[in-house]
This record gives sequence, C-alpha cells and structure tokens, in this order.
Amino acid sequence: MPTLPDSELWFSEVHDPAGTAQSWRLNAVRLDQRRTPYQHIEIFDTTTYGKLMSIDGCVMLTTRDNFLYHEMMTHPALFTHPNPENVVIIGGGDCGTLREVLKHNSISSVVQIDIDEQVTRLAELYFPELCDSNDDPRASLLFEDGLAWIRNAADSSADILIIDSTDPIGPAEGLFGPDFVQQCHRVLRDGGLLVQQSESPLVHQALIKGIRRNMGDAGFGDLRTLGFPQPCYPSGWWSVTLGVKGSHSLDTFRHHDARSKAFTTHYYTPEIHRGALCEPPFLEAALK
Repeated sequence: MPTLPDSELWFSEVHDPAGTAQSWRLNAVRLDQRRTPYQHIEIFDTTTYGKLMSIDGCVMLTTRDNFLYHEMMTHPALFTHPNPENVVIIGGGDCGTLREVLKHNSISSVVQIDIDEQVTRLAELYFPELCDSNDDPRASLLFEDGLAWIRNAADSSADILIIDSTDPIGPAEGLFGPDFVQQCHRVLRDGGLLVQQSESPLVHQALIKGIRRNMGDAGFGDLRTLGFPQPCYPSGWWSVTLGVKGSHSLDTFRHHDARSKAFTTHYYTPEIHRGALCEPPFLEAALK
C-alpha cells in the first residue's frame, strides 16, 4: 500500500463515515492557529491549493476551490428571489459568502452573524480576497450566537437566510435542528428563501433528508438540493438545500438577469443553475 513520503509535510483529514481521507502537501508546518472558546482554527500553506483553513481538523476552505462553494451558496438563491434586498448569513466567518451576496445591486443590507470572531480575523490575514467587501456600508458583521439572533429577529424581516455553517457538530449543531428552521421560517417574508449548506449528496444522504424534513415541517413549500463539485470536502461533491416560504416554485429564476449580471463568476452560470436543479435519481430515491 503506498504511503506518504516521510520527507514531505502533509495535512490530512480523515472522514470515518465515508472510509476515506484526503491529504494536501504543505510548504510549511503551519502558518497560524487560534484556540478559541469554540474551536481550534489552523492555517496552512499548501503547494497546490494555496492557503487552507481547518477547524477542529476539518478543512473549511482553500484558496484554490472556495469559489465553488461561495458562488453556489449565494447566486442560485439570489437569482431565484424576485428582488432580494435584506439578507442574513448565519456563520460564514470567512466572509466569502458575504462578498458574493454584495455583488448584487438590489441588496440594501446584509447581516452576518458568526459566533467566533477569530475565523474572520484569520480570513482577513490569509484570505484577504474574500474579505474585500467587509467594509461595504450595506454589511454588518456581528460576532454572537446565531441561534439567539434568529430567535430575537423580527417576523418577516428578511428576504434570504443563508446558513453557511460548519458540519453539524459543536457550535453549529443547533443550526440543523427543527426549532431553528421554524424560527427561520418566521423571520422570512413571503417568497423568502432559506439556504442551508447540506454536506455531500453521496455520503450524507440521511442528513440531507433530515434537513428537508425539518424545512417541510416548518412550512417551507418547494425544496431543492443543488449539488456541485467541491474537491476539498469529503467525496469531492457538496450540496446546498433551498426552501421557499409560500407557494412559489424554485424551478424558475431570473435567467436573463443571471445571464447579463454585471459581475464575474468562476463557476456559476444560468446553465449550471438549471442543471443543478435536476436532482439525480439516486438522491431522489434516498430522500423519499
């Protein structure tokens, strides 16, 4: 069985549920780390994926492929809503999702709530390209408990809620629960969208099924799970699950606006959006 060369430095993440592991060759042992009251954050410099951030040993993002995640967490929902103005991001401390949301001219306010300020401070140091919109006057960055923030938010006060969380363990565990999803439904206006990062369609089908059950029980109408490639995450395939408040359909989106958008994307296109709405047969069967 081949082994990693002893003479080279590597960062490895083992994913027991999938029976797999991934490794990245490093230029240095470690660039930085912070042990916070919530988690252990580390920054590495890889030879081919640029900077890498891990939390509690799990890869959160890399310089090379984070655009896949951040674009698919934002643009499908933003081009589906007829006129998104007020957006709330729970989590998202690396600020890549915030940056993508603020590319839309219709946005008047974005509130980002992440419990751990150090995620943002490290992103500012090592992923500055993700943080270049942090000073946008439309943006508010709060470092507090997202669960509590949603409980205290006003009814029908947001157009889109994006749950840009880590895996459902530790501080993020409550962001996947039914009570939280019900609160999100209350905070959204009619036609509003809930956007939940929903892990791998290949190895986390039970989690996706639970997310969709919680959304349905909370009163969300149409539900869709959009898959996309994500090389740095387990299985290399990730997903975002969307739910809409009311009787609106997620099948339709502002195709012309997506085609004529005034900003550049590296992955998202109207055609990618349309294709991602088509859930593969194996996932449809698993979610029944």
